[in-house]
Amino acid sequence: MIHAAAVLAAVEMHREAAARPPAEIVVRRGDSLSGIAARYRIEWPGLYEANRKVIGGNPGLINPGQRLRIPSAASAAQLAKSYRPPAVVVAPASPVAATWQPAATTAQATAAAPVAAQASSAQAGAPAGSFQQCVISRESGGNAQVMNSSGHYGLYQFSYSSWVAAGGNPASFGNASVAQQNQAFNTAYAQSGSSQWAPYDGC
Repeated sequence: MIHAAAVLAAVEMHREAAARPPAEIVVRRGDSLSGIAARYRIEWPGLYEANRKVIGGNPGLINPGQRLRIPSAASAAQLAKSYRPPAVVVAPASPVAATWQPAATTAQATAAAPVAAQASSAQAGAPAGSFQQCVISRESGGNAQVMNSSGHYGLYQFSYSSWVAAGGNPASFGNASVAQQNQAFNTAYAQSGSSQWAPYDGC
C-alpha cells in the first residue's frame, strides 16, 4: 500500500530537483555568459568566476563544447564580489576622463560579444550639444563596452550597483546594448538629475 504522505514527499522532491539549475552545462553555438546567467537567474560575473579556469581571461569569449559549472544564485552572488575586469587596453580616439577614477585608468576594458564596442554620441541617440552627449564624450569617448579598472562600465561608466539602481539588468552589466545603457541613463537622470556626472565631468 502506498501512503499519501510518501507520494507527496516524492512530488516535493521532484519539484525541488526540477527547480535546481544543472550542476554543469555544455556551451552551445550562440551562447554568451550573460545569456546563460539570465537563463538560470544568476549574476554573470559570478558564473564567470566559477569558470575562470575554463574560460580564460576574456569573459566575452566562450566556445561551443566548453563545460561550465552553474553555481547557485547565492554562490554566484558571492563569487561576483571578487570579479575584476581583465586588463585589456583600449585606445580611445581622444583622452577620456573617467567618473570616480583618474583618466589614466579609463582605457581598461573588457570584451563583450556580440555588442558593437564603438558608438558615437549620435549613434547613442544623444542630441548634439546635450548633457547626455557631454557625459558620453567625457566618460567613455563613445566606447559602449569600455570597463575601467574600478569596474565602471559603458557609455556612462555605471558601477554595478548604480546600473542595477537605474533599472539595468544585472546579467547585462558588462555587455549591455546601447539602447539598454541609454534607458539606464534616462532612469538615473530622472531619479537624480545630473548629480551622478556633472561634478566629475564638468558637463
